[in-house]
Amino acid sequence: MKNYTRVLTIAGSDSSGGAGIQADLKTIAACGCYGMSVIAAVTVQNTVGVDDVHPVPAPVIGGQIKAVMEDIGADGIKIGMLYSKEAMNVVAEILEGYPGIPVVLDPVMVATSGDSLMLHDVCETMKTRLFPLVQLLTPNIPEGERLLGETIGDNALDAVAGMAKEYACSILLKGGHRNGTMVVDVLYDNDSGAMTSFEHIRINTHNTHGTGCTLSSAIASFLARGLPLSEAVGRAEEYLHAAILAGKEYSLGSGHGPVHHFHSFWR
Repeated sequence: MKNYTRVLTIAGSDSSGGAGIQADLKTIAACGCYGMSVIAAVTVQNTVGVDDVHPVPAPVIGGQIKAVMEDIGADGIKIGMLYSKEAMNVVAEILEGYPGIPVVLDPVMVATSGDSLMLHDVCETMKTRLFPLVQLLTPNIPEGERLLGETIGDNALDAVAGMAKEYACSILLKGGHRNGTMVVDVLYDNDSGAMTSFEHIRINTHNTHGTGCTLSSAIASFLARGLPLSEAVGRAEEYLHAAILAGKEYSLGSGHGPVHHFHSFWR
């Protein structure tokens, strides 16, 4: 019998299908893995914005994780939207019992539309409870600035190294919020101290809903498949760039449309 490469996503549900759990599962499947999900919140959301967030009770979040891990297990874990301290604490408590599984944390704070996806008082809980369990953090520039408590200037290398030192994990700082013809993401590997830049030509499109979810899920998938960190990030970057390029050709909704998660299978 063959074995699936198993990836668990712990995140919020996006009713429009472009981000959150829905984007994660599409990405995990497209990257050759078997996806499982723990829904931490239900959002009332479309391509225009987020109208409401309904957090799933922490015991139910914990129950979902236990149900998956005690029966199926996981080769990689992606953590996305966690709305409250209680949610973060229960996730941390359970994952502490499963060391050795690569965990990618996308510190989701604000949606592409600009709507908040996290209570304002939970950032410290994320740092103290979840960061010690994580192999890789994938903040964008605004999220990185919130985590650091300072503005990230032109020298992203210093910011990435500073975050890695403070939080004792690897950092991928995403540069999509900067202006310019090139998008530059910077990876600091906390184990080796190596710094790697991933550069892509900026694609002129409004269809960027769920890019952060997609990238972090792709990285978790490639880590689960046994790739070293820099190679996993590189493969995920290539996947996302192709998904954005393919998604540019489509129209969906009246706001920020999704990327094309299955660009390698159908167009």
